[in-house]
Amino acid sequence: MNIFPASTLLQLEFDKIKALLMGHCRNELAKNKAAALRIHTKKEYIESALRQTDEFKSISLTGLYFPNDFSIALTKELKLLAIPGATLASEQFLLLRKLLENTQQIFRWFDEERKTAYPSLASVLKDLYYDKSIRQMIDEVLDEAGLVKDNASDELHQIRMNLYKKRQELRRVFDRVAAKLNKQGYLADIEESFMNGRRVLAVFAEQKRMVKGILHAESDSRRTSFIEPEETTELNNHIFSLENEESREVYRILKKLTEELSVFSALFNGYYQLSGEFDFIRAKARLAIDIGGHYPVVVDKAHLKLVNAYHPLLLLYNKALNKPTIPIQLTLDADQRILVISGPNAGGKTVTLKTVGLLQLMMQSGLLIPVSPESELGIFKQLMIHIGDSQSVEFELSTYSSHLTHMKHFLEHANGKTLFFIDELGSGSDPNLGGAFAEVILEELAVKRSFGIVTTHYLNLKVMANKVKGVINGAMQFDEKNLKPLYRLQIGSPGSSYTFSIAERIGLDKKLIDRARKLVDVNQFRLDKLLNTTEQDLQKINQEKVLLQKQIKENDRLQKEMQHIIQREEHRQEVEKLTLQNKIASDKWVYLKDMERKLKAMIVEWKKTDNKQSVIKIMDALLSGQKEKIRSDKQQKKINDQFEEIGGPVQVGQKVKMKQNKQVGIVKEIRGKKAILQVGIVPITVELKDIVVVKEKEKPEGSK
Repeated sequence: MNIFPASTLLQLEFDKIKALLMGHCRNELAKNKAAALRIHTKKEYIESALRQTDEFKSISLTGLYFPNDFSIALTKELKLLAIPGATLASEQFLLLRKLLENTQQIFRWFDEERKTAYPSLASVLKDLYYDKSIRQMIDEVLDEAGLVKDNASDELHQIRMNLYKKRQELRRVFDRVAAKLNKQGYLADIEESFMNGRRVLAVFAEQKRMVKGILHAESDSRRTSFIEPEETTELNNHIFSLENEESREVYRILKKLTEELSVFSALFNGYYQLSGEFDFIRAKARLAIDIGGHYPVVVDKAHLKLVNAYHPLLLLYNKALNKPTIPIQLTLDADQRILVISGPNAGGKTVTLKTVGLLQLMMQSGLLIPVSPESELGIFKQLMIHIGDSQSVEFELSTYSSHLTHMKHFLEHANGKTLFFIDELGSGSDPNLGGAFAEVILEELAVKRSFGIVTTHYLNLKVMANKVKGVINGAMQFDEKNLKPLYRLQIGSPGSSYTFSIAERIGLDKKLIDRARKLVDVNQFRLDKLLNTTEQDLQKINQEKVLLQKQIKENDRLQKEMQHIIQREEHRQEVEKLTLQNKIASDKWVYLKDMERKLKAMIVEWKKTDNKQSVIKIMDALLSGQKEKIRSDKQQKKINDQFEEIGGPVQVGQKVKMKQNKQVGIVKEIRGKKAILQVGIVPITVELKDIVVVKEKEKPEGSK
């Protein structure tokens, strides 16, 4: 992307975003990528970077572990590996082995299921493969501590065997000599030490001539001499020679291993770049989580549709202070390409302009941005800004000269793929002349079909926005009653500067205000007053609109809740109905099966016995029982039709119904937990818990 002027990224605070990104990087390569973050214009690259970041964000939010903990700088080691004849030290091979382990874990993590779930992240591996033979080559030579193994070569094995034997022999000889001299009282308290890699005895200075050997050193007080005994000198020389042989053989083995691994130099570089790439993606995902970043819709044309867009730095700042941040709603398309924002000072015009510019830069550099996912951002080839005072003493440019110099560049280079931002267009000169130039500049940018945002206080630009095709008005809302900016962007109408309202509210002398009003052109004053009134009316309408939407949502919620309750009640009634039907059907089924069994038994008995009369009597008794049951059911229905249960405590003289046989009687007496009932002519004693108070139902009028 072409940027103008050179200070654009600094003015839009893109450097602060890069600093936040670098703070999340652990790998040297990732930090370099963050520091050199580029702004791209190819849709394929931008979408790939956004998808990768969005997928890693999903991994982070679900708490899934991604195995990329490698953060060691390997630039030096990889350069040496590619140089013919170079030799890596054993500790450098350990670093390479850690890189191999990290790469192996990444390849294992991307099984078939995860490749499907995270295709964009998996694509980072597409040009690489993991070669396990490289790790085996290192493991055959080095142990876990980075020491060359004894069996790395036959020569090394033999040398170390000889070293072991000679050191054991040296230990025995030295201990024997030390014991002898100590017994003779020649040795100091420390008895022995090491000098120049050789084992020596600590001998009293006055006895040093009594001990044959090589004098290596004396103590600072000159009271102790350190002597290598004559008996161990030859052994020490032999050991020293073997140690040199060991060093040469280890160097030869490491040189050979370096040579063998040098053919994989490009693959090692690929593994190293892989660790940096995934760490960089991780850092972008962490930044997105911090600022509430989302993946917007990316379109390959000049277009802007921001839904609930926030300035990321302002959002973090307000979050730290536990303050709310007002989002921006904004659309620039083929029909409405240039937005002219007006309104009072400190109302958020410049912040809005910077928010849009910074979000566009972040998106085109592959960063998720704090907007709603349904937001749509196009791709612009160049971005131009003019914000603040750019006067230069060195180049003898005044504020207005600098302003016109920038506008000249805008007009010469702007096109349909340009996104521009101009803060206070036409400022720095006579309002009438500056306003005229500003109008001409804005018209020309509209003709070039460029996209952009302009902030202004000029009334002629506010009027012009309604006349020139592609240019629309916008206003930063202001609470005139409390003299507080609301930081909300209202699209479609210009805003007032609230010059006189602010002056009145802060208590400026009313005479001065009236004199200032008289100096203002009548039509201009009327227009500003009209804008003021219109904006306040729009705010009221918006407030009522928000309230109405809340009421509609609440009504919808209550309607859904009521519908749910009705459905639940209908379901309950249906279940009860089916349950009752099933119970009746089940009782009938049991009765019929019982009757079938009894009748079959009677048929068998009829066939077996000669006394047919006895079988007939049994059948008659069975059928009579069924008739009795039918009569009982009819009697119960009659009682239910005549009486209704009212419940309550049982008292003498009340009519009650027995729960078991459903008969109705009158309470004659209550004895503790029992009652004596008069049922017909017979008194019956029953438990109080087994009866319920009833009363006769009222007969409908006209019934007999």
